[in-house]
Amino acid sequence: MADKSTRYDEEFKKSVVSLFNNGKTQTSLCKEYGISQSALAKWIKQYSTVKTEDGEILSARQIKDLQKRNSQLEEENIILKKANCHIHATLKERLDAVHKLRFQHNIKILCKVLRVNRSTYYKHFHSAPAPRSLENQIIKSYILHIYADYKKRLGAYKITYVLERDYGIKISVGRVYRLMKTMQLPPMSSVKPSFVRAAAGEDDCPNHLKQLFTQKAPNLAWVSDFTYIRAGGKWYYLCIIIDLFSRKVISWHLSGKPDVDLVLKTFKKAYAKRNATFGLMFHSDRGSQYTAFAFRQLLDSLNVVQSFSKKGYPFDNAVCESFFKYLKKEETNRKTYHTFEELKSSIFEYIEGYYNPKRPHSALGYLTPNEAEAAYDSQISSASA
Repeated sequence: MADKSTRYDEEFKKSVVSLFNNGKTQTSLCKEYGISQSALAKWIKQYSTVKTEDGEILSARQIKDLQKRNSQLEEENIILKKANCHIHATLKERLDAVHKLRFQHNIKILCKVLRVNRSTYYKHFHSAPAPRSLENQIIKSYILHIYADYKKRLGAYKITYVLERDYGIKISVGRVYRLMKTMQLPPMSSVKPSFVRAAAGEDDCPNHLKQLFTQKAPNLAWVSDFTYIRAGGKWYYLCIIIDLFSRKVISWHLSGKPDVDLVLKTFKKAYAKRNATFGLMFHSDRGSQYTAFAFRQLLDSLNVVQSFSKKGYPFDNAVCESFFKYLKKEETNRKTYHTFEELKSSIFEYIEGYYNPKRPHSALGYLTPNEAEAAYDSQISSASA
């Protein structure tokens, strides 16, 4: 049975309901995916449709989401009035506002509305220090965020200043320098690129990851790739994104076209699911989908550092290559698919029903990806308690 804290996204719920509509029993679905009978019954009810006065068809879940969003907006407006913080308020003023309203509103919502990082808030008002290694991981994520936000222009001295000014973190320049060195951040390039380029070259596609496949926290480095699978006489393309910390497939999308839209949809789904993380590195091969202007522009707008494998060198993206190897060996090569829906259902069952929650991973000490993330969350909760 899945942990009570497990969160399921809308696509997961719809896919389970689709399996139910295609003949699977509630009992078997609950057993396979660790879902309670009451939750499954609720999902089936939620995805019934309602026709509005203007003819638009909405599911019960969509109507509930609209009502929830309206309530959230009302609460956010109330928080802004109570906090009395203008748009140029200092970090300390916003932190004080969060602390003042902490018993009236949820800390997470307060931090979101007042643009304060929760870890910064807890560090500011709780004297118990986090373990050194955990603290370093948090600072490194801030450094990566600053590094990307300032377009690789700042060195250790200026980053130290920004850490104290914007995040309230007092730290020595030497420590910042050592952390940056372990992150292997490349220096700023002062070479002006040519205006017209036929294709992305070496300077456009740096490899920042450098095969550092073992990460010490989630959402520091994601890797991505896609493969093709045949169904009903046609090729379909599967794009995945894996978090290197847990080896979890945090997002996947199936399409009839291997274009930039496939990569965009997969990334946006992952970014939303991980609560718009910052301090992130995204690694892939040099396929045209990943070097496309639309995708690179999206990553730049989110301050995500993009990293690429060496041309014609799949070992730089070995984690994705390994996943596809076992996906085909353990699932898709053992079946014949007649329709797109059959293929999609099979991929869903493999990733969401087997790989993430059940498949032990040697790189994780034989924990499953879900278990590795749960153990990390528990460590974070203990450290901040």
